[in-house]
Amino acid sequence: MGVNNKNAQDIIQPKGNKKPLQVLHISKKDTQKKSQDIVNKQTNSQEETKKENIAIKPQIIKDDSVKEIEDSNENTKDFDISQQDLNRPLSFSEQNTEFQLERTVDEFDFDESAFLEALNENEPIGATGETISGKVIAIESDGLYIDIGGKAPGYMPKKECGLGVITNFKEKFSIGLEMEVLVIKEQNADGMVTVSARALILRQSWEKVSSSAKNGELINVLINGFNRGGLTCDVDGLRGFIPRSQLEDGQDYQSFIGKTLKVAFLEVNPESRKLVLSEKKASLVSRLTSLELGQLIEGEVLAVKPYGFFIDLGGASGLLHQSSLTNGSIRSLREVFREGEIIKALISEIDLEKGRIGLNTALLENTAGELIIDKQKVMQEATERALKTKALFDKKEQDK
Repeated sequence: MGVNNKNAQDIIQPKGNKKPLQVLHISKKDTQKKSQDIVNKQTNSQEETKKENIAIKPQIIKDDSVKEIEDSNENTKDFDISQQDLNRPLSFSEQNTEFQLERTVDEFDFDESAFLEALNENEPIGATGETISGKVIAIESDGLYIDIGGKAPGYMPKKECGLGVITNFKEKFSIGLEMEVLVIKEQNADGMVTVSARALILRQSWEKVSSSAKNGELINVLINGFNRGGLTCDVDGLRGFIPRSQLEDGQDYQSFIGKTLKVAFLEVNPESRKLVLSEKKASLVSRLTSLELGQLIEGEVLAVKPYGFFIDLGGASGLLHQSSLTNGSIRSLREVFREGEIIKALISEIDLEKGRIGLNTALLENTAGELIIDKQKVMQEATERALKTKALFDKKEQDK
C-alpha cells in the first residue's frame, strides 16, 4: 500500500504514559507513481466530460495508501497542537473573546405595554361592591342579562331589578336599555357575575341620608306602620323607625298612620341598616337653626354636673363646660352658679347633627377669674362685652 512495514515498526516511544506518536515513512517513488496515475485519471475524466457537454466538477480520487498518509499527517498535526495548548497557560480573556455569543434585543426583551394589556384582558371584570355601567341584552322571565364588557354578561335576578314588587317587568326593561348596577356576587365557573340595581339604589340612599344627618337636615316622612316600640316610615327606599319616646305626643301613636311628620336623624348606621328618626330632635334642630355663633343667650341652670352646667334655652338645652366657665381657678362649680339661677352666656358651638349647643362665659370676663370675684357685674355688662367678642366668632366662622 506504499508504506514500509519495517519502518512503521520503528515507533518512537515517548516517556511516561503518553500515547506513542505514529510516524509513517513514505516511499518517494511510490508516491510519485501514484500521483501520476491520479493525474492521468483526471485528464481522462475531463475529456469525457467535454464530449458529453455536461458541467460536472471533477473529483479527485485518492487510493487507500494516500488516504492513510493524509490521515496520519492530520493526527500528528492535531497532537502537536494539543501539546502546544497544554504547555501554554490559559487565558480567560481570550476564551471569553473567542466564545462570546452575539446577543440581540429581540431574544431577551419584550414589549411591556403588550404584556400589561394581556394581563388586563385576562383580569376578571366585576369585583363585589363595584359599580358598573351596562346594557340589557336579553330578558328572561326570572331576570335580565346585561353586557358589562366582560367575556360573559352579568345576570340580574328579577328581585334585584328595583325596589318593591315590579309588576310590568318586560315593559320597564327593554333590549338596549343602559343602566348602572352593583356587583353583588363575583364570577362563577362560567365567568358570569351577579349584579343588582336594587342594591345600588339602597347604597345611594344610605349615602344621601348620611350626608343629610351630618348637615342636620330635617325631612318629612309618611308614616306607613307601627309596632309596640313606635312608628315606621320609608326614607328613599330605606325603612326608618321613630321610637315612641321621640314623638312629641307618644300616647296615641297609632293615630299617626298615613300622616306626615317632620323628623331629624337620630342614628344612621348603613352597616347594621339602622335608621332611627326623632320628632323631638326636629324641634330642637329648628330651634338651633335660629341661633348664631357669638350670640348672647339667657337661660336657667337646669342641672349641675361634675363637668359643667346644663342651661335651658327654651325648647333646647346648652352645655356650659367647666373649661369655658372662667379663666380663673375654682374649687367647685357651685361657687359660680346654682340650679334654678338665671344666667347669660355666649353660644360658642352649634352641632346640628348631635343637636348640641356649647356655651361660654369666660369670654365675658375682662380679667381672669372676674366671674368668681364679681359675678353680678359681669352679668350686668354681658350685652356690651358680647359685642367685643363678635369679631372673634366672625373669624371662626370664616375659617370653617
